[in-house]
Amino acid sequence: MLPTSTDVLVVGAGPTGLTAALALARRGAEVTVVDRLERPPVTSRAAVVHAYTLEELDRIGAAAPLIARGLRSPGFTVRDRDRVLLTVPFRTLPSRHAYALMVSQSVTEEVLTGELAALGVTVLRPYQVTGLAVDAAGATVAFAGGATVRARYLVGADGMRSLVREQAGIGFSGPATGAESFALADVRVTSALPRDQVALFLARSGPLVWAPLPDGVVRLVAAVDEAPADPDAGYFQALLDERGPARRPDRVTEVLWSSRFRLHHRIADTFRAGPVLLAGDAGHVHSPAGGQGMNLGIVDAVDLGSTLADVLAGGPETLLDGYAARRRPMAEEVVGFADRLTRLATLPPSRRPARNLLFRLISVLPPARHRVALRLSGLDQRPRGARPAAHP
Repeated sequence: MLPTSTDVLVVGAGPTGLTAALALARRGAEVTVVDRLERPPVTSRAAVVHAYTLEELDRIGAAAPLIARGLRSPGFTVRDRDRVLLTVPFRTLPSRHAYALMVSQSVTEEVLTGELAALGVTVLRPYQVTGLAVDAAGATVAFAGGATVRARYLVGADGMRSLVREQAGIGFSGPATGAESFALADVRVTSALPRDQVALFLARSGPLVWAPLPDGVVRLVAAVDEAPADPDAGYFQALLDERGPARRPDRVTEVLWSSRFRLHHRIADTFRAGPVLLAGDAGHVHSPAGGQGMNLGIVDAVDLGSTLADVLAGGPETLLDGYAARRRPMAEEVVGFADRLTRLATLPPSRRPARNLLFRLISVLPPARHRVALRLSGLDQRPRGARPAAHP
């Protein structure tokens, strides 16, 4: 049952909302989490948790249980069919988490939900936001069925179609046209590819991400002209035949689940409007190339949860302006990075030799390779002079 009031109301129980709530609960703040879905989804887009994200999760005691459920990947490869254009090793990263953790988003949500439950916070479902009124002392949120909740602060972590963002009147800027279409699935395949490395296949028709998960599962994500409503094994086999290994082709033996999605590259005009704060996909959406989306949202959430806890403990409201000032430029940089990766994947044939030469040059230059690893891992976001958090 919904409370009538709370210090912080978090709308959205995906990785971002759960992380923000956990950061607050660890500090003893009163936090309520609601979600519009009756039960958590068992399928999800994100499949990688990068090193810097794990460092941030260390700060709220959530990294260790998540690592126990995932597969550690020591590197990332960029390929053009059978040609390895670039290998990016993670073993030399300046982090205790010198790897990428391969784990389904649904498992990430399960772990975060469990950590919250251990602190006495449960996700309240299903509650759909229908209205929002803001004043100098906080926000009043209305829900379908007539219930209302009064909150000192409201966190919109309700995804790219965020009702919190819309109700708060925050713009969501981006191209008016050109939404990208993606097909994705968890599959079982016979494959000669390494079972501990993510591969990004570059093709004229679009990129294909091949990402290993625990228990022999492989996550496939492909940019396509128009994905079918229910892409089947034959559809993903055709994508692998067109974009994947040629000499020793993959063979799809089972599709565990599949889906499609469309998205624009968009960023919220601001991450704060009075007591309303945005994080994750409510504030930024972009191509999944590079596996940055959920990671950026989780880092948003640790920052926001910690900042809100400081304010609730007596810190100045201007700390929240600092959160917005830090996170929006970071979102702009990540959106641009994902866009550049997508454009590199879809270059016309006449420009692909120059692109491939660039990747080969990076591959043989350790400093350049290291910079790419830092960028993919998110460690380039670490504040200058900051040290990784100690294990809690």
